[in-house]
Amino acid sequence: MVISKEPLAPVVADGDPPWSNAVRSIVFSLIQGEEFGINSQNIATFADSKDPSIRRFLGIDEKLGEDMGLPNDFAKRVLKQVGNYAEIYECEIGKTLQLDRGLNNLWTKGGLLYSPPFR
Repeated sequence: MVISKEPLAPVVADGDPPWSNAVRSIVFSLIQGEEFGINSQNIATFADSKDPSIRRFLGIDEKLGEDMGLPNDFAKRVLKQVGNYAEIYECEIGKTLQLDRGLNNLWTKGGLLYSPPFR
């Protein structure tokens, strides 16, 4: 079942770049969290990760969030509170509408979702 063919995304008011950047960064963090295999249930296990990409993403090293006007651990906070993209999809669409992810899946699984690098 297809609900709609147009790409849908959060919308923010024009003229508020900091808020637009925050919303965009949070949406991408949901997708990147899934790609890294980080979810609301296992996030604590990544605190000791040696992977520099994961450490930067979770705000352990560097100042990724600060550079975007967010707390450095914004991605960790988001994933802990609401889960990654897959968790949200399953809760809100998969179970409710019985709709497979299809093109709403990660690019690595045949879908269209990807996140730019968090650098």
